[in-house]
Amino acid sequence: MPRPKTHDEALRGKLLDRAGELLAAKGPGALGLRGLAQDVGTSTTAVYSLFGGKPGLLRELYLEAFRRFGQWQAAVPVTEDPAHDLTELGLAYRSAALADPNLYPVLFSSLELDFEPDEETIAAAMNTLAPLLAVVRRGIEAGVFAAESPEELANSAWGLTHGLVSLELAGRLVPGPAAEQNYRRAMAAHTRGWLAPLSD
Repeated sequence: MPRPKTHDEALRGKLLDRAGELLAAKGPGALGLRGLAQDVGTSTTAVYSLFGGKPGLLRELYLEAFRRFGQWQAAVPVTEDPAHDLTELGLAYRSAALADPNLYPVLFSSLELDFEPDEETIAAAMNTLAPLLAVVRRGIEAGVFAAESPEELANSAWGLTHGLVSLELAGRLVPGPAAEQNYRRAMAAHTRGWLAPLSD
């Protein structure tokens, strides 16, 4: 009878989630393998078995953060209305951040993680932009958006969503309407601002 596998995906997920919590709360200096293993109820042997060490753990944390974020973006349905789709992608950005607030800082913050990004990790980061670039390209080609390039509009949308979400997670939004209502209105107004003027 085969021995049960103890270093499985469930343990891997727990270690990554706890590593994200430590990084978000206390920064990279708080992430030690022994303490991480104790927090999750396992051994450093398990960490080394699953990740090969701290650089491997950080690399997998980076990939996992982008994988989860990318799933939210990819799940947004593509419709015949690029303006609608752009707003929905922005809403999915917020949903992804709220679902994994401890992994969100790994994506776009200035955390100095102790590993060198390789081709796979760089590609993972860039792939999350694919749905956004696709919808703005589609909208520009159809004459829906007035942007001169997809990158111009993508950066504008990315900046708005990132700013609002970062403020919300930090508890720094100006007191007022419910955050979700404020976010939806801001995204809709941003999209309207990029619409091509109607021809006479």
